[in-house]
Amino acid sequence: MNNFDTNLFLALNGDGGNLLDWLMQLISGRATWIPLYLLIVWLVMRRNGWKYALWMVAFVALGIVLCDQTCNLLKDGVRFLRPTHTAALEGLVHTVDGYRGGLYGTASAHAGNSLVVLLISTAALNKRTYIICMVVWLAAVSYSRIYLGVHFPSQILLGLTLGTIYGLSLKAIFKHLAARKGWSETSSSKIS
Repeated sequence: MNNFDTNLFLALNGDGGNLLDWLMQLISGRATWIPLYLLIVWLVMRRNGWKYALWMVAFVALGIVLCDQTCNLLKDGVRFLRPTHTAALEGLVHTVDGYRGGLYGTASAHAGNSLVVLLISTAALNKRTYIICMVVWLAAVSYSRIYLGVHFPSQILLGLTLGTIYGLSLKAIFKHLAARKGWSETSSSKIS
């Protein structure tokens, strides 16, 4: 275990009170993401039409599956314990409602999947306000995993690295496909 990683984790993980506990659980809960994803699909459909939106959803789904499964393979293969299961940190890790996650947390799928969504969706929604909102969301999701005690910062970083690889690769393929199909990134644009 890396001392810097552990010290950074301990500096970021702490009891912020009931409101922050609730908020971090809410941000980490995957069901919470559904309204956000529906909003993104609606914005893309409004701007680029249903075919473009449908293909974007397919590419995002593929990116999430690839990132999620790679994270699972790493968790099973590398077996880097979560902070909540690290004996040296017993009694030092703040958890919420007894949630400890699985035994291994080698790469954060939450962070990776959030970055996949951000990167691929910017093929259609490349507006500064959208990007800033999504980066804030990504940071909140990533931090929530540390706050809840289930990932070290290095595990978040590895998840973000995987999200970058899959997100940028699939975004490039998606943009190439969209150009070949003649879909314009600004066709029927109603978003300013």
